[in-house]
Amino acid sequence: MTLVGEELQALEFRVRGRVQGVGFRPTIWRMARELGLAGEVLNDGEGVVVRVSGDRSRIAALLKRIEQDPPPLARIDRIERQRYDGRLPEDFRIAESVGGSVRTQVAPDAALCAACATELRNPLDRRYRYPFANCTHCGPRLSIVRAVPYDRATTTMAPFALCAACEAEYREPTDRRFHAEAVACPACGPTATLIAFGQAEVPCDGDAVAKAARVIAQGHIVAVKGLGGYHLACDATNPETIARLRRLKRRDAKPFALMARDLDVIRRFCAIEAVEARALTSVEAPIVLLRATGPERLPEAIAPGLDMLGFMLPTTPLHLLLMEAFEHPLVMTSGNISDEPAIIDDDDARRRLRDLASFALTHNRAIANRVDDSVVRAMGGRSRVLRRARGYAPAPLRLPKGFENAADLLAMGGELKSTFCLVQDGQAILSQHQGDLQSAATFDDYRKNLGLYRKLFDHAPSAIVIDRHPDYLSSKLGRTEADRLGARLIEVQHHHAHVAACLAENGRPLDAPPALGVVLDGLGFGDDGAIWGGEFLLADYRGCERLARMKPVVMPGGAQAAREPWRNLYAQLKAAGAFDATCGSAGDWAAFAGKPLATIDVMIAQGVNSPAASSCGRLFDAVAAALGVCADRQVYEGEAAARLEALASAAPNETRAYTFKISGSDLIDIDPAPMWRALCGDLRRGVAAAAIARRFHLGLAESIAVVVMRLAAARRFETVALSGGCFQNRLLFESVRDRLRETGFEALSHADAPANDGGLSLGQAAIGAAHLISADVTGNEEERTCVWAFPAASSA
Repeated sequence: MTLVGEELQALEFRVRGRVQGVGFRPTIWRMARELGLAGEVLNDGEGVVVRVSGDRSRIAALLKRIEQDPPPLARIDRIERQRYDGRLPEDFRIAESVGGSVRTQVAPDAALCAACATELRNPLDRRYRYPFANCTHCGPRLSIVRAVPYDRATTTMAPFALCAACEAEYREPTDRRFHAEAVACPACGPTATLIAFGQAEVPCDGDAVAKAARVIAQGHIVAVKGLGGYHLACDATNPETIARLRRLKRRDAKPFALMARDLDVIRRFCAIEAVEARALTSVEAPIVLLRATGPERLPEAIAPGLDMLGFMLPTTPLHLLLMEAFEHPLVMTSGNISDEPAIIDDDDARRRLRDLASFALTHNRAIANRVDDSVVRAMGGRSRVLRRARGYAPAPLRLPKGFENAADLLAMGGELKSTFCLVQDGQAILSQHQGDLQSAATFDDYRKNLGLYRKLFDHAPSAIVIDRHPDYLSSKLGRTEADRLGARLIEVQHHHAHVAACLAENGRPLDAPPALGVVLDGLGFGDDGAIWGGEFLLADYRGCERLARMKPVVMPGGAQAAREPWRNLYAQLKAAGAFDATCGSAGDWAAFAGKPLATIDVMIAQGVNSPAASSCGRLFDAVAAALGVCADRQVYEGEAAARLEALASAAPNETRAYTFKISGSDLIDIDPAPMWRALCGDLRRGVAAAAIARRFHLGLAESIAVVVMRLAAARRFETVALSGGCFQNRLLFESVRDRLRETGFEALSHADAPANDGGLSLGQAAIGAAHLISADVTGNEEERTCVWAFPAASSA
């Protein structure tokens, strides 16, 4: 930044962004003193204020250094300047924080840094083996904050008065713990304790973490209090303990997350690409999905039917100390009964985890806010977030050009993998993963976090944006909130929100021409009241037009069909007219043995609880069932599709692709009938299931590319946005993306926000903001409820 104009005696700079709790003030203090400048730096509700006097060139040098060399966890969004006429000190100081209108960012929790890890291992250091060491470069942030400005008094560290040594570090500007709000040591900070449940006995020797390691090695399950919630930990090489954990947690098949001491341990079990290693060792420290192709194997029960394992490295000092006792991985799964939110309250943990674990490794620093572990997967050479939580939230995403003056609004998200999103100052503040709102406990936590974010960001929305589905709990709550606040209510179609999320994340400007969105997922409420899930939408932020779809097929039993893939297989074969010499009769299929097919036929014929759906997710379920994968039942969302992808990965040299029929003009259908006949023929000829699975993936990808090219010839778009949960499938995603790029399209995809419904609120927010901007520009008085339409004439 260059200063121009008149000679300046003093300036005030406001630095906005993620600038509190990350060592920003001491960094400014050091820079200013090195440049011989006088003045002060302080926190307030809007960020960091720098007031400085001195030579113009030195002030310019300070600004340049701030922009080019901020602290590791900081993110500067902008720097505003104005003349300052007040009195300043003769030297440069760090002044006391002040309150005011909140416009700053709360930093995400950050994984243990190398400097703190070194201290943990040094017997001569006063923090040797201290489970709560941290500094301005690492440690808890969102999980402990109750209000802003982010100071110790507004966090769960407030009860811990600093000892003289920690006070000295906190006050010393040259120390990396200068104004580190969670600073602590064994003399003054939180303490860890191992407690026993039931008849278990706590070992006598060693500190709490060493004792926990000992009982885990003996085959016990231990509840471990982490940054944003409790985990359940056990030996990942012990099949009996893993089986017991599955039974007690009521988690029949969903894969367990794993933690390992370092990359070398992980490499014994998984191949690690460079992009995956960077993700594992990043400050976010997410769970990274890795191919289980290492020289050693873990029990099948860790991730039944899958070819991937989810690994993370130690995220806190406590976890590092625990893991250094093991040469192999530990299971580190969420501390809860399946489908409930992770437990954060200590009394709740004692009451609800005592039947799951023999011990609890706990401590007396409260968790203010539940924050789950984030999950990423490397696809197409990039790490892509599948679940955005610890390490990422609540870091905002800058909205594209044209949204700079967007009004404050709140987008409520969806029903599954739910998040919500605040728009403020041209940014989208995406919440941490909330979970499935059908769980009463998760819905309660969702409402709590809505209140927390409004408080932290001093947010008063002028509009509430919801999914159009009438029965989503998030939509119902959004309607209630709009009435309570007198805010405008904006309804957004599910798949339009998916496309908008992808466009916004990739920085596509507000006034850019429409792009084609290809959205493949389980289901969403369509404009026509039907179930959509395989959509080609020509869209921008202001509207969308449906140009193509997966051909609708009924879902006999409705929601039950999403849980029992055999129902989708039967409906697909029946719709394809495939019960003939090629595919045989229904009685020839093991998947239909003992099933009430006569009743299903009546339901389909009479249209009873058998809605038609253009769902790509249900097509994946049907193909999986045809290959004997999860035919009777899938116990978690996406299980059949995930296992089908794993099966396909076992035939990497297969290049043949099944054919899909593409028909229609005004609305193009992708019809899988030819695919079903080819698949049945392969089954009869004894073709390996892995080859069949891969042929399906490749055929679907090619049909998508063909439809895109046909539509582009008529509608002249050059950009395609890929979204929806089906694009978390690496084989499908990379096949589609590469094919589109080969034919000259710009293929946009997700990385910072999930392609699944976890990114839905971001798209809702962008669409809602565009609506409000358009209303302001035209001056039109809109109805409080706005249902989007995209005129065909404007989409060419």
